[in-house]
Amino acid sequence: MAKQQSSSIVRASSGRPLSRSGNRLLLALIPLIIVACAAAPNPQDAPSGVTTVAPTPPKPAPVPDAAASYHFMLGYQAELAQDTEKALQEYRAVLKTDPSSRSVKARMAGIYYGLGDLPNAVRYAEEAGEGTGQDPQMLIQMAGILASAGRADRALHFLDLAIERDPEKGEAYFHKGIILVNQKRLAEAEQAMKQGLKVSPDSPNGHYYLGRIYGESGNVDQAVASFERAIAVNPLFEPAYLAEASLYESRQEKEKAIAILKRYLDRVNPNNKDIRQRLVQLYVNTKDYAGALAELEKMLAEDPGDLDAQLRMALIYGEKRDFPKAIEQLQAILKVRPAELKVRDYLGYLYEEMKEFPKAIEAYRFNLQLDATYVESHIHLGVLHYRLKQYAEAIAHLSEATRLNPKQPEPFIVLGLAYLQSEQYEKSVQTLEEGLRHHPKHADLHFNLGTAYDKLNRFDDVVRAMETALALDPHHADAMNYLGYSYAERGIKIDQALSLTRQAVALKPENGYYVDSLGWAFFKSGMLAEALTEIKRAVALVGDDPVIYEHLGEIYMEQQKLTDAREAWLHSLELDPTNEKLLQRFRERGLGDPAQEDRIQQAKRRVSDKIQTP
Repeated sequence: MAKQQSSSIVRASSGRPLSRSGNRLLLALIPLIIVACAAAPNPQDAPSGVTTVAPTPPKPAPVPDAAASYHFMLGYQAELAQDTEKALQEYRAVLKTDPSSRSVKARMAGIYYGLGDLPNAVRYAEEAGEGTGQDPQMLIQMAGILASAGRADRALHFLDLAIERDPEKGEAYFHKGIILVNQKRLAEAEQAMKQGLKVSPDSPNGHYYLGRIYGESGNVDQAVASFERAIAVNPLFEPAYLAEASLYESRQEKEKAIAILKRYLDRVNPNNKDIRQRLVQLYVNTKDYAGALAELEKMLAEDPGDLDAQLRMALIYGEKRDFPKAIEQLQAILKVRPAELKVRDYLGYLYEEMKEFPKAIEAYRFNLQLDATYVESHIHLGVLHYRLKQYAEAIAHLSEATRLNPKQPEPFIVLGLAYLQSEQYEKSVQTLEEGLRHHPKHADLHFNLGTAYDKLNRFDDVVRAMETALALDPHHADAMNYLGYSYAERGIKIDQALSLTRQAVALKPENGYYVDSLGWAFFKSGMLAEALTEIKRAVALVGDDPVIYEHLGEIYMEQQKLTDAREAWLHSLELDPTNEKLLQRFRERGLGDPAQEDRIQQAKRRVSDKIQTP
């Protein structure tokens, strides 16, 4: 009885964890680059004869080359006005007069970097760093540009020059450490950070970076200590709170992560929405729904129109299976934003969970009235109609879903099954083969195609499909079970039948249909005692199933236990009085005429009434 079909329907889950960055220390985590164009010109490095005063546009002093001073001032004014094209034009004019001006080259490097023109940014950064006597801060800026362009070695060279010229400034050490981390030179990175902290012990950035390095090295306790020192130096330093919370999350110490985020909200910024949302997700992950709801209530108290918080609240009620509250929350959102298709789609799902199928269908259909191409509602309608055995409606929606978006394999599977259940076997095969053209390595598609081939008596194709499914997924229990049962039913390859069904049962020992298949394989191999044990276990697991009881009767008949055989077969016929083969076998084995049994007559009337009742 092992030919149990699997549709493998997957719904989008609610309440997903918020994404967070991994442990790898990237340049983008804390700004490495102090872009040159954002800083005021350094008076000592201006073109010869130019004096500047930040942040107002530089004013030319009496100098021999008034033209350079004039163009430099115009370039800086253009920068302040964010007219980069004009700024570059004026700075080029300066370089015609004073081609050695590092300040202008540094500013041009910064502008080009901001524009995404890395080749020119690198070119001017390199030129700004040539020679001797550069300002350490300018070297740090140029190192940042070079590092971002993948020139790590040159960036490290510039940072070493900056350290050589001002060894008492921690910033260059910290940037050097970050680059070394990205090169996986963790020991050197740690040393650089510690050197920086010697000269700048009160730098929260330095302690933070050192903590990230410890985290990369797996020294969790030291990492936490460094983050705590960064917070002690600057209690408002948000990155340290977030990094420490992430570290605890990575170790599955979610309660400690929650404590860190709560400390930030209590002491630093109770209005930080992103951190409160992250705290909500941590509460959800630990199934502390009360804590999550309390945080969401705070968000809504601050902003009653926060639809995201309202949706999260609905999702949490859904997780708690408090469907009425979840539905109430979603309906409130849809009153304000009736065109939110995903929200109404989830509303339909909740109605399904409550078995209020007409309301679920209404929600999905309303979405399609707003957007007839909304694939998810077509899929959900198709799957729901399939479950309700309304195959024509299922076929209509799933056909549209596969047409609109053939990239999803599940609609092909359920559409194929809908055709199968409505006895349109050729169309089932065509649908599943079409699905495989889009998803050739999808094991479930191969498995379900095999079940469709079986209906057309294409046994060689059944075997090929099941073997392909198993090649793609060696743990595909449905395929093991189906192929093993098929061999046993035909009395062929019994050793393989036993092996396959045993593997299926080992994977899912509580699946009564698999257990029945194993019992039937034992029966076909002549191992009657083992067969009886497994079939009885299948009955206990599944309950009333006509095929399993038919198998049970067959075993009793083989053991010459005629009374037990007769009772098992009568029970099978009660469950399926249309089984003409069993009716005939009952008579042939001298057990009487089951059609004369009152219990079988009642079963036939039930079936007849069900057919006549729409």
